[in-house]
Formats: sequence, C-alpha cells, structure tokens
Amino acid sequence: MSVALSRKLAASICVALMLGAAIHASPVAADSFDYQLVPRKIADDTWLLVGKTEDFSRSNGGNIVNTAFVVTDDGVVVIDSGPSKRYAEQMRRAIARITPKPVIRVFNTHHHPDHFLGNQVFADVPTLALAETIAGQRSEGGAFADNVYRLSGDWIKGTEAVAAREAVAPGAIVIGGHPFELIALAGHTQGDLVILDRRTGVLFAGDLVFHNRAPTTPHASIVQWLAALHRLDAIPFKIMVPGHGEPVGDGRAVEQTRRYLRWVESTLALGAARGDEMTEILGKALPAEFATLPLGAEEFARSVAHLYRRYEAGTLTRQR
Repeated sequence: MSVALSRKLAASICVALMLGAAIHASPVAADSFDYQLVPRKIADDTWLLVGKTEDFSRSNGGNIVNTAFVVTDDGVVVIDSGPSKRYAEQMRRAIARITPKPVIRVFNTHHHPDHFLGNQVFADVPTLALAETIAGQRSEGGAFADNVYRLSGDWIKGTEAVAAREAVAPGAIVIGGHPFELIALAGHTQGDLVILDRRTGVLFAGDLVFHNRAPTTPHASIVQWLAALHRLDAIPFKIMVPGHGEPVGDGRAVEQTRRYLRWVESTLALGAARGDEMTEILGKALPAEFATLPLGAEEFARSVAHLYRRYEAGTLTRQR
C-alpha cells in the first residue's frame, strides 16, 4: 500500500472510531453532570482522583484521567486540571472539602485534552508545563476542545482550551516544604512532565505509564517512549501514579506499558517490512494479555492509524 493511501485510510479509521464512540455512548441523566469526584488519600498530604479506564463518552463526561493534588504548608499543588471546565470546578470544590488552603500551583503533565482542559478554572493560579506542552496546547487545544465536546456533549459546555501560562525547566523545586523533582521526558508526546515528590515518594508519571488500560498513541514516538520508561526504572519511588489506571507501589505498570509498546513496535515494523496493507495489520489478533485490557482493540486500531505510515515510509526509504 502506498504511503498516501495509508494516510487516507488512517484518517478514515480515526474518524470512524471517534464517531463510533459518540454513537454508542450512553447519554447522561438529565441535570446530573456530576463527576462524583472523591479524593483518595494515597500518601501524606497527597490525594488522587482516579478516572475511569474508558474512552470519552456522554456517560462519563471525559472523566477518564487521573488527577491529583498535594497539600503543602503553603497551599495546594494540583497535578493536571482534567478534561473540562465543569470537572475543574468540581475538583476545586473537592479540594476545599479536604483543606481550606488555596490552590497555589497547577502543573500539566502534557498537552492531551483530558489533562489540561480545566485550566481556565485556575485563572487565578500559576499554571505550569514544559515548553513543548505549552506549544501543543496552543496549536491543538481548540481542535481538542471541539472533539471532546463531540464525544462528551454538554459536560464540556463552556470549556475553553487555555494553555499553561508558565514554562518550567527540569530540576528541583521546593513548594511548601515538599521537595519536588521536575523531570522532562518524551515519548507519549514531545513534552512529558514527570513529577517526583521526594518527601512522600509519590511519582506522578503522567501518560508515560498506563495501568490496566491500553496506551494511547496519537503523538507518540515508541522509541522515545521506551527510552523514557527506562529512565523511570531508575527513579526510586514508593507510589507511582499513572496517567490512567490504579496507582501501584512497584514497577508492574511500567512493565505492562513497556510490553505493550514493544509488541506494537514489532508488529508494525514487521508488517511494513513484509509490505502488509494496513487492513492486514488491523486484522491481527491481539495477544491475550493485551486483548483483555480495557480499550485494547480500539487503541491498537488507533495506533495502526497513527503510526503505521511512518513504518511504511521508513521501509521505503531503506529500500531506495
């Protein structure tokens, strides 16, 4: 299959998957729009809001992401602002139920919509991200907000894509007695911020790590992503918070993510080397360990659409 034809097919697949999600999503009960955010304490001063291991839908309103907050001596540090204005408003109320301290910082781990579309609710607070993340938020944020609205409906009403206002550099920063280490990586996107709280040992890994949920790859470089996971292996932690899925106290989520990415990488590379058409790749059965993951089949199909043309192009270049 030509690279041009692969691109057309990839676009068709992405549209079909998005429309399918929108068509089959269950409508939310009238007047509800309640994300039912219940902070879970996972360490001293540290609270987690665990999202569903699902895709965006009209029943979940985009509540598919892990967000968190740390109550420091000086105020509250938020890790990711969620998928909508409504979510962030309810997050601030959930934080207020835990502590009267104000929110003083919001970090965005990367530029995907479920992690930053709540930024507008924190207009009174410094919002921070890597420079690459801010660039992505500015260039793609409007399209993200439109697509999330199509998938999740009125949950997203009034949501605007507001980029983080301050770029951060990797390194150590102390906030309210908590020594945070900001670690700049890439692979899931070109700007993946990992945050380690050295006081508690909690590592916020963002979407570099998925746990019991198939990874998403719209902006991925699998080679960079695998290198980032290798870096994570060297970071001591007590609790790891993935971008999606339950937190863990060991390396199982990293290893699960690594195995999945290696399988996708080898499947696409081998298919391109053989000259397989995209439809042949899409017809492949997933290994049992990935087929049983939530959204395993859907995310593999999207990964083929996102990535396969690169492997085809690489094979054609090597053959010249």
